[in-house]
Amino acid sequence: MHQAGAKIIAVSDSTGCVYNRDGLNVPELMHMKALCGHVDGFPESEPILPHELLALGCDILVPAALENTIVAENAGTVRARIIAEAANGPVTPAADRILESKGAFVIPDILCNAGGVTVSYFEWVQDEQHCSGSSGHLQPPGAGDEDRFSDVLKIHVERKVPMRIAANMLGIGRVAEAVQIRGIYP
Repeated sequence: MHQAGAKIIAVSDSTGCVYNRDGLNVPELMHMKALCGHVDGFPESEPILPHELLALGCDILVPAALENTIVAENAGTVRARIIAEAANGPVTPAADRILESKGAFVIPDILCNAGGVTVSYFEWVQDEQHCSGSSGHLQPPGAGDEDRFSDVLKIHVERKVPMRIAANMLGIGRVAEAVQIRGIYP
């Protein structure tokens, strides 16, 4: 996001959260994390608590590590207009309903994070088969994501359902179509 021109105002890891309303120097932050193993104490930033990070006024919030990060008890404090679930299940169902009632646009983990899970599976299969290198059959992570996002967004708009429901509708529809094409069931 930084490379695309976004101003990153806060970052957290297991050691703490850092914040700078004018924007963090992301390349330097990544360098420090690589060298020291933490973001805590990053220069030109102030420490904040995790619940303060979730409540920051920002356009996009990316919960990217832990499930159940945004729960019913803290969802009301989230001010981001877009929540991009880069972790597995970072927003609970109760929190999802609260965010939806506030008009937040949630990009569900099944859409936002699925590429990483898919590639991890193929890496596991490759390891189990004692293969090294790339088979050349995989697209790089993220390839085709724009089409999947557009497909889900279209269902979201046309059917007036949350993005998570739209993603599930698309996925279930594709599985049903594959079953029908393969003739598994009469």
